Amino acid sequence: MWRYSRISDLDLDSYTLAAPSATVVPPALQPILDAIGARSALVIGGQPVGPVADGLVIGLDDQPAPLGEVAGEPDALVALNAAFCELLTMRVEKGTVLRDPVVVVTWVDGDGTSLFPRTLVNAEAGADAGIIEILASPDVASLVVPVTEVDLADGAHLKYLTIQVLGPRVWQVGTQASRLGRDADFLSYNVALGGDYARVRSESVLAGAGGTSRLLAMFLGDDRQMHDFATVQSHRGKHTTSDLLFKGAVANDSHSVYRGLIRVEKGASGTNAYQTNRNLVLGQGAHADSVPTLEIEENDVRCSHASAVGPIDEEQRFYLESRGVPPEMADRLIVSGFLDDVLERVPVPQLLPWLRATLAERLAQAEAVRP
Repeated sequence: MWRYSRISDLDLDSYTLAAPSATVVPPALQPILDAIGARSALVIGGQPVGPVADGLVIGLDDQPAPLGEVAGEPDALVALNAAFCELLTMRVEKGTVLRDPVVVVTWVDGDGTSLFPRTLVNAEAGADAGIIEILASPDVASLVVPVTEVDLADGAHLKYLTIQVLGPRVWQVGTQASRLGRDADFLSYNVALGGDYARVRSESVLAGAGGTSRLLAMFLGDDRQMHDFATVQSHRGKHTTSDLLFKGAVANDSHSVYRGLIRVEKGASGTNAYQTNRNLVLGQGAHADSVPTLEIEENDVRCSHASAVGPIDEEQRFYLESRGVPPEMADRLIVSGFLDDVLERVPVPQLLPWLRATLAERLAQAEAVRP
């Protein structure tokens, strides 16, 4: 699933393996942590910093599943991650309900270096938790290959949020994989704002009957950025549900790609699966590709997909301008409104003001360099 990508531009020889990450909060990330507020644990550089909530086990010796078992057959970059990864394991014990999220910070600050963070999460039967992974950097030329595997036992509930605010010269090639047991509930939400080339492959396997997987993403591209998403909603158990909504905007000369697959395997009767990707193109040099697909091997299923790529509606712009709104402000308001339905579904509501402010700031930056 590398079609449309820029992977041929990646020169692995130009990066050396980064030194172990620091375990202090970078000042640039303090506003995000302040917005999150209380947490069940804070992990920086693969190490817990401060107290860890009861019922949550973090460490290197408590691996919840064999490395790669959830992610499945690795591609070349996932194999590199397995060889060089900084491994973090988390287990939410049976029946545990974590009131506050676990926050995991990966700070990429080495120029010309590569980093391979790996997170393995096991939510045991009846557990209920939230995890926030923050992937960030200053303006350095680096490669980061994060892999996150989430294994949900029967009846487990997990909300997983990724915030990607990498610098403009960083390459990201990420993989997120989840496997759901019977009646498990999983919500994944990606915020993608940074990077030069930023790719996330997300696969959710609904293995047990009655499982529900919701996949959401919000992205904004600027300058010559490329946001590349590949998703798989894989239904194996009976009466499972998946719902995907990816929305974003591309400005100036940026590019976005979405390739999505709903796969319903034989025996997965009663499946309900939905897939929606919508893209707003803000400049003549910007471009978006959207390729949703279905692969169905069972009867008695309900599956649908939709995609759209287009510019700002001129009537919406005219409406705002006719009421005294400056053109650049009108565009920002339209983009904000376009993204609002996915913004409102962020699994950590206290982060919504920070997200809105950050989005407004980046839209203003994009407008400032528009020809």
